[in-house]
Amino acid sequence: MATVVVGLSGGVDSSVAAYLLKKQGHNVIGVFMKNWHDTDVTISEECPWEEDSKDALLVAEKIGIPFHTIDFSKEYYDRIVSYMFKEYQNGRTPNPDVLCNREIKFDSFLIHALKLGADYVATGHYCRKRETPTGFELLAGKDGNKDQSYFLCQVNQEQLAKTLFPIGELEKSEVRKIAKKQDLITAEKRDSQGLCFIGKVKLPDFLKQQLKEKKGNVVEIARNWEGFDKPLNTIAEYHFRESDGKQLGHHSGAHFYTIGQRRGLNIGGHVNPLFIVQTNIETNTVYVGEGEDHPALCRPGLFIKEEDMHWMKDEDRMQPGDIKTFNMRIRYRQPLFGARLTKLDTGLEIKFDEEQKAIAKGQFAAWYLGDVLVGSGVIA
Repeated sequence: MATVVVGLSGGVDSSVAAYLLKKQGHNVIGVFMKNWHDTDVTISEECPWEEDSKDALLVAEKIGIPFHTIDFSKEYYDRIVSYMFKEYQNGRTPNPDVLCNREIKFDSFLIHALKLGADYVATGHYCRKRETPTGFELLAGKDGNKDQSYFLCQVNQEQLAKTLFPIGELEKSEVRKIAKKQDLITAEKRDSQGLCFIGKVKLPDFLKQQLKEKKGNVVEIARNWEGFDKPLNTIAEYHFRESDGKQLGHHSGAHFYTIGQRRGLNIGGHVNPLFIVQTNIETNTVYVGEGEDHPALCRPGLFIKEEDMHWMKDEDRMQPGDIKTFNMRIRYRQPLFGARLTKLDTGLEIKFDEEQKAIAKGQFAAWYLGDVLVGSGVIA
């Protein structure tokens, strides 16, 4: 049997993953990744790493596997947190969870595990992999409500080859049932929320560690703004000026806000909630619209630059002039929707079958054929 190093996060999913591997006869080692120390910007009762570490240790003892902790806090800060600050400063919305998987769990952690003599690493992700004659495929988890393949959309073939997903074929309810039957302390523990390894973060406070507050205008764009009469082409977006709308108040910095956000402005007087429809870092302006169906929230497509594309297998890589149809999503747990992808010399033009809401630059778009995740890229 193989030696498998399991990333024990202190949650029920990784706990059951470790148990199942041990039950299958593998030589299992549990490792807790300590990636964050600063609790000043987290809500302490929401998944603090100290509690998670203790729970991971108790699970390892219960299962009967060796356990240790590895500190990746420097790598996490250099490769994830610094990236976050830079992206928000430039008016983009990063996805640290996707990057955390690519840069930490399936890179730093994998390298550490191989040094321990591991044949594989394993995680508690709800996804699956399949070997084909041309490489490995990443598939959605069997539990459609918990499928986490989107978060792994940037992993590569070398990483997939060395990774196991023991709970990918299970429903969440089955995972909890197994944990309860084995009397694991994590059996009824709530799923963690917030940033990968940090927990439930007060994002503005987190960003203010490096990004300065800067007072600017909040401008409302009316639903009948004249520019909405001109339909957007595939990858275009609206470009508002402050004179296009009505000033409602002020904010503390456009870089603290993202498209589709509805909380944090503290502006009332409307029947329906206000949503952020656009930010302009250069003028430090936040544009809002009333209602979740506001025209400015919707776009017919997006673009991914050549250097920001990622294909799970080289054989699926599109060449200039290729046009293909896929199902895709632009955020976690979003239902898949149809899209047409056109490969250009400069990147990938994506036209949706139906307009999609709240598309934020810096997020990841991922495309699928059936259950198979084919590729992904950063939204330009």
